[in-house]
Amino acid sequence: MEIEGSAGPGVSHTPQAAKLRVVLGTLLVRANQVVSVDSLVTELWQDEPPRTATSTLHVYVSQLRKLLDAVDPARGRELLRTQPPGYRLSLAPELLDLSVFEELHRLGREALADGRYHSAADLQRRAVALWRGPLLSDTPHGPLLEGAAAQLAEAGAAALDQRIRADLELGRHHELIAELRSLAAEHPLREELHGHLMLALYRAGRQAEALRSFTELRKLLVAELAVEPGPPLQRLHRRILAGDPGLLLTAAGDEEPAAARKGAQGAVPLDVPGGAALPPADPVFTGRDTALARVEELLRNGPAGSFVAVAGQPGVGKTAFALEVAHRSGPAFPDGRLFLDLQPEPGHPLPATKAISTLLRRRGVRLAHGAGAGELRDAWQEQLTDRQLLLVLDNADSEAQLRPLLPTTAGSSAIVTARRLPAGLGGIRPVLLDALDPEEARALFAAAAGPEREAAEPAAVRELLELCGRLPLAVRVVAAQLTARPHWSVASLVDRLRDERFRLGELQIGELDARAPLLRAYQDARPELRQAFRLLGLLPAGPFGRAAAGAVFGRSPAETARLLDGLVDDRLLVAADRAGYLVPELLRVLAVERLTEEESPQDVGDAIERLCAEYARAAERVVAVLTHARPCGDAPPEPAGWFTREREALVRAVRQAHGAGRLSAAVRLVAALDGHLETHAAWGAWAETHALALDAARRCGDRGAEVRTLRSLGDLAWQQRRLAEAEEHYGLARRIAEETGHRAELSRALAGLAELRMDAGDGAAAEELLTAALAADPEPADRRARFDVLRALGFHALAGGDRARARTRFTACVDLARALHDRRLESFARRALRTARSGPGHRLEVRPGVWRLHEPRPQPAPAL
Repeated sequence: MEIEGSAGPGVSHTPQAAKLRVVLGTLLVRANQVVSVDSLVTELWQDEPPRTATSTLHVYVSQLRKLLDAVDPARGRELLRTQPPGYRLSLAPELLDLSVFEELHRLGREALADGRYHSAADLQRRAVALWRGPLLSDTPHGPLLEGAAAQLAEAGAAALDQRIRADLELGRHHELIAELRSLAAEHPLREELHGHLMLALYRAGRQAEALRSFTELRKLLVAELAVEPGPPLQRLHRRILAGDPGLLLTAAGDEEPAAARKGAQGAVPLDVPGGAALPPADPVFTGRDTALARVEELLRNGPAGSFVAVAGQPGVGKTAFALEVAHRSGPAFPDGRLFLDLQPEPGHPLPATKAISTLLRRRGVRLAHGAGAGELRDAWQEQLTDRQLLLVLDNADSEAQLRPLLPTTAGSSAIVTARRLPAGLGGIRPVLLDALDPEEARALFAAAAGPEREAAEPAAVRELLELCGRLPLAVRVVAAQLTARPHWSVASLVDRLRDERFRLGELQIGELDARAPLLRAYQDARPELRQAFRLLGLLPAGPFGRAAAGAVFGRSPAETARLLDGLVDDRLLVAADRAGYLVPELLRVLAVERLTEEESPQDVGDAIERLCAEYARAAERVVAVLTHARPCGDAPPEPAGWFTREREALVRAVRQAHGAGRLSAAVRLVAALDGHLETHAAWGAWAETHALALDAARRCGDRGAEVRTLRSLGDLAWQQRRLAEAEEHYGLARRIAEETGHRAELSRALAGLAELRMDAGDGAAAEELLTAALAADPEPADRRARFDVLRALGFHALAGGDRARARTRFTACVDLARALHDRRLESFARRALRTARSGPGHRLEVRPGVWRLHEPRPQPAPAL
């Protein structure tokens, strides 16, 4: 790792300190990406960071900025910027050997696939020439650099392999023999190198040496690993042993594909007659049994012109699924199986004519230069007619791109993978892939990371898979991280992923990056869908309905339905049947990230306010329906279970409104939830929402909301038997209600204080407070407040032995509950009335669902 600056070539600015090289190396292998502080700390100190790790990292970053300033005084310091949750080193791709290598390797790979062997050999030779040794060999490797080094070492080996393949196709076997002998000796277990050497020797007329090379490799593998050479090498051995002339090279120009030369093949001959071999199947592919069986059946028995379209959210494993089916379906397609990526570079789909040209070359068909689109289509359909070919068309972009590629006659078929279903094409047989079920996800993790990992920490593995949304790509990423870092436990990785702010940044290692396809799917959507997707980040995890979506969108029901359908079509959202809709877990995390990055605080606050208003209206409608005060036509489905289903979302909305400074919205929503919280004894939610509402009411000067919230907090504390706290809340509510003239809340606060006196056995004080409570809210000002006062009066009379007066009070409570249309209060009042008639026992229900377990001390008979 060397940095050369304005001092000229040969003058190195590479840091001498190892820790500085670690930070610089990590930023370089993740150039133009944000590297989190946590990742850098782990890279520097692994699992044992010092207490001052973060501040020490700041010092290293400051030193790197000074170094960059020395390299480029004009703009060096601007290259390394702080960007939450870490730092970004911005470099033009041409300034970094790594980026140049990756681009040359990509172009060379495409040229080799297209049969442009001169170009492929030149590009890969230039790529290989950039290597001066193992990546960052002078720098201590933490987990990120270790993974990057391993991945890039494989990429370097692949570039060398592809350069050799191209040279073999160009007839350079004589020149390659010495190099291949050296490489095979350096890497004795790399079978592809031995295969290249065998083919080069055979083409050079040295058949016996080619066979001896195979024999020596076989002895080594059997002696050291107790395994035989792989099937490709064994097939090549058999063909050389038989003197197969098809392995010999005939003269060919740069643009002539090997398949056009009647059997002349690359380093290790392909299995598929007349077509390009499929990429290998995923060795740890698991699950999807039902979907696999269905697709195999559709391919075998589908009518002429039909094809299978595999769709699903990004990262769900569409390509791996399609390849698994294709490998299983070989016997049904004896004329070959062809794979083509229709979008080899994100955002740059292949034109249909380019795709057809590539497929024709892979079938060995040569057309005159400048053949038109019609001639290409005719030539391609001729290849499909009267044959049994299977096409795997990956990453389809549009129906226009697909239409000329698909078979139209019997025998041949296709598997298309796409995010959006090409529903406008005839003959489509759609297959939608969802996230793995828990058992499938566990099996994939065990296959990729090793069964011992799952067996050692099963609970942590379950949480890890849920944090990954059971998305196959993310599961593969975490399995690769644990494989590359055996000192990590599953639990430690779970700790890193729990924080949603950093989760997507953590889900990458080497070329495996769970965030990249999610972000591409988002960026491919229309602007209005991108904004709708971001706003859905305001909703909590789990299903949601159209009303909540419409609230955050700020759109009409019709417009909301259109946006939701568009997001479902783009696989950014899942239609969850009766439950409504669901943003898959990692896409939800992306939505939250994009919301923070791209939406203004004003727009976010407006959306939160609309959401709170919608939740408040829903809460009020549910109460009205449950009390028969309103018909159920406009209520949420299954109103009796609404609060239980929505509790987390409601508390989150209060939290969001308070955090965004939308104080009135928070106050209104909490007021609407008051009865639900009490009815369901949701003490935790009650405490949190009312604490936030109390602060909001005080900050926005809403004295009525303040006194109401204080009294409710007093009720909560009384139910939880935190009597001193209840006394404080009721007392404050009484004082503010007296100051502001809120008579109904004053009467309820006085009733609460009276109950505290009754609990203490102070009948005289209770009687005084209840007298004041009765006077504070003369009937019929507030029926609920009067109900609470009469309820307390009834129990006060019962405690003093005046059962007749208690019956009178409880009868009045029954009448008030009926007027309130509150069946819960009515049922409670009737139970209290029965108690007054029969006499109290050792257990007394003093509020709905709240029982006094011991009889209070005797009190004097009330005069009230």
